[in-house]
Amino acid sequence: MPIEEVRAAYGRRAREYVERFGSVDAAAEEDRRLVAGWAAGIDGPILDVGCGPGQWTAFLHASGADVAGLDPTTAFVESARARFPGVPYRVGRAEDLGVEDATLGGVLAWYSLIHIEPDGLGAVLAEIARAVRPGGGLVVGFFAGPGPAPFAHAVTTAYTWPVAAMAAAVEDAGFTVTETHGRTAPGSRPHGALLARRRVVS
Repeated sequence: MPIEEVRAAYGRRAREYVERFGSVDAAAEEDRRLVAGWAAGIDGPILDVGCGPGQWTAFLHASGADVAGLDPTTAFVESARARFPGVPYRVGRAEDLGVEDATLGGVLAWYSLIHIEPDGLGAVLAEIARAVRPGGGLVVGFFAGPGPAPFAHAVTTAYTWPVAAMAAAVEDAGFTVTETHGRTAPGSRPHGALLARRRVVS
């Protein structure tokens, strides 16, 4: 989906989205453990790309991480700043992170790449790879399933990815995938997650 359409779609439903998902308590306990454990091993600043209501950024900030949130939807950024004072948030997008090369210790992309059309994912992952220092980390959370295939997400069109296909795309961008995870819960779409390290270029 074009970024303007995604931004507008979330902007129209920002209040509803914040009320439903604006607390990290809405996330599965195993996801909180996964993200917290990953962040504890990161050396350097973390960027929460597509931070939405900012709950994951605040969660990591509370654990002592050097973290900032980035989201294209102004209403989300304004809400996050109000709800989590002292945590840095700014408006921006995954296609242009607005940081210097190799300056990030890690990127959290938790369900923030789901609206990117499959032929555009490589460019976004390349931008993330540009920004993450060699040895730095990446976490991606996404809807697992056949495809990549579009589906009618509650906000705007999103895509499911086979875990192996998402891992291959991340590897192609210059990362080494170190863990993959999958989960299916009644009433929910299958969940996928992966952890990766930025390869050191010799």
